[in-house]
Amino acid sequence: MPPRSPAAPDEVLAFTNGRILTMKASPPVAEAVVVGDGRILDVGSADLLRRYPQARTHDLAGRILCPGFVDAHHHLSIAALEPRWADVRHVAGPDELAGALVAQAEAEPHAPWVRAARWSEIGTGFVPHRRDLDAVGLDRPVLVAHYSLHQAVTDSRGLEELGIGPSAPDPVGGAYGRDGDGTLNGLLMERAWSEAHRRSLAPYDDPDRLADHIRDAAHLLLADGITAVHDAACTPTAEGAYRSLAARGELPVSVLVLPHPEALFAPVDPVRLQGPPTGEGDEVLRVGPVKLFADGGIAPAIDVHLGGRRMAIGQLFGELDAQVQAATERGFRVAVHAIGNAGLDAALDAFEVVAQRHPGHDHRFRVEHACLASVAQLRRLAGLGGVAVVQPGFLDHLGRQVEGVEFDDARWLPFGDMDRVGVALAASSDCPCTFHAPLRTSAHGVTRRTGTGAVLDAGQALSFEEWLRAYSAGAAHAGDQEAERGTIAEGLRADFVVLDGALDADHPPTVAQTWVSGRLVHGTTATPPAGPEGPPRLRRP
Repeated sequence: MPPRSPAAPDEVLAFTNGRILTMKASPPVAEAVVVGDGRILDVGSADLLRRYPQARTHDLAGRILCPGFVDAHHHLSIAALEPRWADVRHVAGPDELAGALVAQAEAEPHAPWVRAARWSEIGTGFVPHRRDLDAVGLDRPVLVAHYSLHQAVTDSRGLEELGIGPSAPDPVGGAYGRDGDGTLNGLLMERAWSEAHRRSLAPYDDPDRLADHIRDAAHLLLADGITAVHDAACTPTAEGAYRSLAARGELPVSVLVLPHPEALFAPVDPVRLQGPPTGEGDEVLRVGPVKLFADGGIAPAIDVHLGGRRMAIGQLFGELDAQVQAATERGFRVAVHAIGNAGLDAALDAFEVVAQRHPGHDHRFRVEHACLASVAQLRRLAGLGGVAVVQPGFLDHLGRQVEGVEFDDARWLPFGDMDRVGVALAASSDCPCTFHAPLRTSAHGVTRRTGTGAVLDAGQALSFEEWLRAYSAGAAHAGDQEAERGTIAEGLRADFVVLDGALDADHPPTVAQTWVSGRLVHGTTATPPAGPEGPPRLRRP
């Protein structure tokens, strides 16, 4: 076969002299990759470089080159705002909390709510009470959001503004916290805090203002090798912000938006279902599946046996079957949050109804989290061609909470079982609910080490390379993006990450460089992010 003559792009760059992980079955490892006009022109042995005499060589110096990381479950539009709020993750008592809230009130005097973020009882044992917030004496409602984004605490003024009185019944899919005597303590769990969250975002309802925060937050992801994210609960306001950034050429990473109403955990929005469906858009900004909820995060629906005795806790959100059917009838795929095994059953039941009504369709059903599951459930998901969008970083915080809890009929974070029965795996972080760096989360997925240093069910571990595949080819598959990203293959986007160091979970590699569309955006000789005039020219590495 005669040598091919490449097209004549403005600039051709050849990556060589390193370990190139293509994340494809053939070839799994390559010796050279040639890039031009932001696309991959060729992949293979070092001999292919003879076809491109004009190419400038980028010497990997023995380092690892793999596809840019795709974080398949990342709340970028929420994470972008967290730096605006008081960070109370290490607060251990009412006095510290009061100081943080006063400072926040002074920093944003016109915000209708005073908001704090990342409250965590892990390590501190501190759970704020309504009276703690009342004692601060602020002139506006106060909202202290949990790191999980599945609960928060508000003060008496906040309860009054939300119309939550002493005899208010719990909403479906949520609960109001009460003391032993039945008095409201200010805790709002799951859907019970949705409206408070929405109201506290009022200062950022302007898509242009939100866009500025998203752009800044997205740029920081490049340092961790993340070149694309799936925004896993994207409101109409956030969609508008993304469109604005994309139109101006100012979106540092590609985004797949998972449409969701303005209020967290709310049922599917019929108005949004009239809008652009799954697949609409381009490689920079595309509409993904609709985000739905089967159960909660702090109170997931669990129905298991422990030592032969049944244990059923948590709460299903309900209405899932109707929501899945409504979305699919309008041309949307669906991504269903299901943490507990009972929540997973509800998602699988809904998927099976749709699959029976529309046989032969590529529904690509997504389960977000799947933290507790049986092998039988995972086989059902595999049989549906479904995807488990998982978070190996959950081993740090969730793992420490479930150490020593071994159910008879389900396993925590069963990544190994998923792989063995053929479930497609996509890796993600769930940022800002936990740390987002893919190399750090992957290390937890390899060692199964929790935040206490213990090892949780070592039989569910996967190798470091398998996690990198889940962060690239697997995540791209979850978003139906395999024709544009996720592997190193001819014709795909030239989004890469260069890793320095061995794939050793005890001493993980670091991100040396990140490339987006063939341009170096992080690392040695990195150029600044794209602006209104378009992406900058590549400087010689």
